[in-house]
Amino acid sequence: MAQKSTKFGTFGGVFTPSILTILGVIMYLRLPWVIGNGGLWVGLGVIAAAHLISVSTGLSISSIATDKKVGAGGPYYIVSRSLGLPIGGTLGLALFVGLSFSISLYVIGFCDSFLRFWDLEPSIDNIRIYGTGTIIALTAVMLISTSFAIKTQYVIMALIGASLLSILFSPAPTSAGFHLHAPADGASVAELFGIFFPAVTGFTAGVNMSGDLRDPKKSIPIGTMAAIGAGMVIYVGLAVFLAWKVPVEALRNDNTVFVDLAAVPLAVVGGIWGATLSSGLGSIMGAPRILQALAADRVMPAFLAKGHGKDNEPRRALVVAFLIGEAGILIGELDVIARVVSIFFIATYGFLNLSCAIESWASTDFRPEFRIPRTVSVIGALACVLMMIQLDIAATAAATVLFVGLFATLKRRELALESGDTWEGVWSSLVRWGLEQL
Repeated sequence: MAQKSTKFGTFGGVFTPSILTILGVIMYLRLPWVIGNGGLWVGLGVIAAAHLISVSTGLSISSIATDKKVGAGGPYYIVSRSLGLPIGGTLGLALFVGLSFSISLYVIGFCDSFLRFWDLEPSIDNIRIYGTGTIIALTAVMLISTSFAIKTQYVIMALIGASLLSILFSPAPTSAGFHLHAPADGASVAELFGIFFPAVTGFTAGVNMSGDLRDPKKSIPIGTMAAIGAGMVIYVGLAVFLAWKVPVEALRNDNTVFVDLAAVPLAVVGGIWGATLSSGLGSIMGAPRILQALAADRVMPAFLAKGHGKDNEPRRALVVAFLIGEAGILIGELDVIARVVSIFFIATYGFLNLSCAIESWASTDFRPEFRIPRTVSVIGALACVLMMIQLDIAATAAATVLFVGLFATLKRRELALESGDTWEGVWSSLVRWGLEQL
């Protein structure tokens, strides 16, 4: 008798991978630096700006997910079925590369903490060696099964919870007063935002699992927005706590601030290791599924679409994600990888918001159960454009050239869906408006 494939619910399939990716390396190793270099007001502004994008994008994804069937591929599936394969394929590839590089972001964060804990030099060479071993171990977990990977995340969630409680009940004395304002020699707002933004990108970890959910229409909105909300509360709370409790110089120069603060330092070490590894696991679960969906639509070579076993697990696509993640580990610089990841994700989120706005305007049969004002998606798309320009205009220009090149390549191949896309509705709406004017 054939075995049934494993499907996940809201908590295990969406909320858990999303919140564990949100509460990752940036929270433990870079949030103190952001508050130290920006002060509480700028730090809260950076957190708010990042969440403006994540909340609007989460709402847009939730709206589209409750209007039509969401298949494997998560955000890629949503954009491609709204704006067509050339645009969807371009953004799907960008999201795949961003997710694959984010694996290295989390692995480098883990290695930095691991090496410091054992009094080893966190040099680039050591990070490359230990990072390669770590990404091989994460890939091995994924090769066992997705179900096994999900189960390991419940243990990691307990470790993170224990670490946050240990920080909250810190016996350390408070500093002289709230660190409210940026120091004269602090980092620029754009630099602070670029390094912090990957912290909020984890909310798509659950959406990336869309093909493995029992009820995507129900699970994606509830799980995604719950993870974004919980993450925002935790980040704001920790920002206030750091500004109140820790001297400025420690915030700016000490990567082990949370360990030093904790009532039980080992609990925070366990939380850091658990959070970074679970975030890496979430990305290594999501990235191959997007590549597999791209291959199924003929955007990528067809052999990558073939899955393994009863759950159609994307082992071939996993190898490609592993290679990109390993390339990031060989770079070895956490802050460099963070800025690269930020550009790719912000571009993707901009198109997700644009997709929802166009869908709601042009598609006559767009009737989502989770309805949002169109302005939410428009604001989200504009915020993404502005943030990319502020973050790094040269990188934004390079990314734009890359995306246009990918789009032109896919357009020349004349890829199209049998079901059509929203552009048919756009042209119909324009023709109808023109006839009404006559």
